[in-house]
Formats: sequence, C-alpha cells, structure tokens
Amino acid sequence: MAKKTKGNAGAGLPSDPMNVLILGAGGREHALGWKLKQSKRCKKLFFAPGNGGTAALGTNVDLKIEPVDTKNVDAIDYFCRHNDIGLIVIGPEDPLCHGLADRLAAPGRHIFGPTADGARLEGDKAYAKDLMKGALIPTADSKTFTNFEMAKTYVEARETPVVVKATGLAKGKGAIVCSTNEEAVEALERCMVHKEFGEEGTTVLVEERLVGQEVSILALVDGRNLFLLDPSQDHKQAHEGDTGPNTGGMGVYCPTPLITEELLTQIQTEVLVPAVDAMRRDGIDFKGVLYAGLMLTAGGPKTLEFNTRFGDPETQPLMMRLKGDLMHAMLATATGKLDEVDLSWDQGVCCCVVMASGGYPGDYEKGKPITGIEDAESDPDVTVFHAGTKLTRENALVTDGGRVLGVCALGDTLKEAQTKANTACDKIKFEGAQFRRDIGFRVM
Repeated sequence: MAKKTKGNAGAGLPSDPMNVLILGAGGREHALGWKLKQSKRCKKLFFAPGNGGTAALGTNVDLKIEPVDTKNVDAIDYFCRHNDIGLIVIGPEDPLCHGLADRLAAPGRHIFGPTADGARLEGDKAYAKDLMKGALIPTADSKTFTNFEMAKTYVEARETPVVVKATGLAKGKGAIVCSTNEEAVEALERCMVHKEFGEEGTTVLVEERLVGQEVSILALVDGRNLFLLDPSQDHKQAHEGDTGPNTGGMGVYCPTPLITEELLTQIQTEVLVPAVDAMRRDGIDFKGVLYAGLMLTAGGPKTLEFNTRFGDPETQPLMMRLKGDLMHAMLATATGKLDEVDLSWDQGVCCCVVMASGGYPGDYEKGKPITGIEDAESDPDVTVFHAGTKLTRENALVTDGGRVLGVCALGDTLKEAQTKANTACDKIKFEGAQFRRDIGFRVM
C-alpha cells in the first residue's frame, strides 16, 4: 500500500554498526527499539528513560528529556559523547517542539526527528491551520480565538456542530468534539477559563465538525523526498462503540481498507507534498515523520491535524508489519537519502489493543502488578509492547501510566487479528485493567 521509491539500498549511508539512543518511555519507543534491534547496523541500544519492556531490549538510562533545559540537555549530550551514540531517535512531541533535536545536533551524530521549527506544525495548531490554508491543503473551516467571550459569541451563533481544539500540545486529548452549542461553550470553558490543558489551551481553534471516517497517514520525510507508510485507523475514544472521552489512543489496526492506492496518491499530492513544500518555502528543512490525521468526508479527504513524530499506538502495528531495515530508513531520513530506501510490508493485518489503567483517561493508580504477558506471547503472532510499565527494585513488573500495554496480533484478516489480540489481552492481568474489544469495528 505504501508509496515506495526504489534505489540502491545502502549507497552513501553509514554502514558500520553504531550505538542508538531512543528518547521516550512509551509503547512507540518500545516498538521502535524492537525493530531497530533487528538491524545489523544497531550495535548497542539505550533508552531514556525507557520502561519495563525496553529493559529487555537494551539499557534503560536515567536521563530526563522533559523539560528541555540546559541541565537535562547537557546530561543527554554527555551520555551520547561518552557512549559513542551514532543515532538519536526522539519519540515524543514535547521534546521535539521544545527544540531537543536542535540542541543535540553535533558532528557525526544522526538525529531522527525534526527541529523545533518543523515540529511547530504539531505544537501550534493555529500555525498549522494557516500553513494549510496558504498551501491550499483541504481542511475544515475554522477560526482562532484568544478571548473567551468572543469565542463564546461565535459558537453560540453557529447552526452546525463544531470541534474545539487547544492549539498547543495536549497529549492527544485537546480536541473536544461537540454536538450542541452548549457543549461547545463548555469546551471553551474547559480550555480558556479552567485551563484544563494549561497555557497550551488558552488559545483555541473552533472548526467545523467534519463527518466521515478518520485515518492516519504517516510518511518519512528527508527534507525533499517522502516515503509513505501503510495507512492505519486509530480509535481515540475510551469505550467501545467510540463512546466516552478522548484518549491518546485505545487501539489501532493497519492497513485500513478505507485507503485505496488511488486515494493514497491523492493524499500524497494534495496534503503531504504541499505541506513539505510550504515548510521549505518558510526555510524549514523538515526531516523525520510527517503524520496527517485525515477525515474521509463525502467531499474527499480533509486534514484534521499534523503530527511531527511517529504516532502511538500507530507505530506498534507498523513495526509489526514492516519488512526491512528500520535503522537504514532512519539514517536515510536524517541524511537526506530517502530515495535510497525500499521497504515492504507483511501482507496480513495487525491489530493493536491498548490495555489501560482503571480510570484512564482520568485519574488512575500506579504500581499494580502485571502478570500473563509470557502466556499472551505464546502465540507467535502476538507481541506485547510496554508503555506505562516499570520494573521495581525486586524486578517485578508493575503499571506506571494510563496506557499500560499495546497488545499486537497479526492475522490474515482484520477479524482474525482482532480475535488474537483480544484473546491475548484476556491472558494479561492487572488490577483495574480496561481495554476495547472492538478495535476495527468501523470497517467490519
């Protein structure tokens, strides 16, 4: 399904094995490390700070990546210099938006992830919306507000539903879908009055509520070349049937039959290429992952938002299905040689079901013992990626976050993959565990 460029798979790129540092602690970072570990180019693998699962792949190191301040950056830089790190992979959005890629740049050091000016496409939704409008990228009509009363007057006069979005980073929870004007006013109060998302929500976008199915399209970008990855469909709502509050993602499957080759070409031409070209015109040499969240409407695909890193949990099924050398692809992306990369995909489907702590996305408790992962992975088609986990001093695995595990299963069909993933989830136990059994239901 992915749009591939073909060429010499290695000319001009570093070929000697090198040490790798992955920054982050989620399921995305575990999945990326799992795939990088399979590369002959990967020598030693380090995670900062990592989680209970990454400790089995490499070495977890006690380095803070947030906030991006002088003390923390100096500590990471010192570690890289003294451990001969050749590739740094920056997973989460916050460090990217606050310039960690810029500050860690050094001769002989490859960094996978955009600089702060490129990451602004995710970190500032008002800026992203202006870029989309200027580049004629199809998107929802919207207005930006910094004043609550003006925003309130605007939504009260609307005759159609809206979505209220915090323009800053909100961990995937800052888009509030409203069905009535009263709900829209309440969403504005949450963002602008009660400051539920802190300063990141004091400026809001109010945009038309699009109708259709939402899909995720990710592409590697080396400044000029794009390499599209297989499309997926995320499930944001906490409960089955797409009900309940938004989360960082409760599950995903890949590939999605909603995206045909023809539609993927249209998205590349009308969305991704114009975005990269617009950034280049602004003097931004974007290198990393460009992730478009799209709504497939009756009038064609429209862009909901851009992210500038691998999605979580989209990364997990992508890595499960990827056939090829991820490290080679990352180095090519970082060095402007993406035209030398050729990747392929498993022909089956992967379903990823997120097991979350009780209460998530609200308040939840940590430190709950986890059992059954080994039993779940007794099926060779199942891999469990850790997100909110940690090892105690006694080497016991316990919960340490809202989204705890990403249980991934491969199958010839989506139904088969879903069944295998749900069966594996049933084998894993921790107090308060919750997960959705209907991942993929929208197309089944």
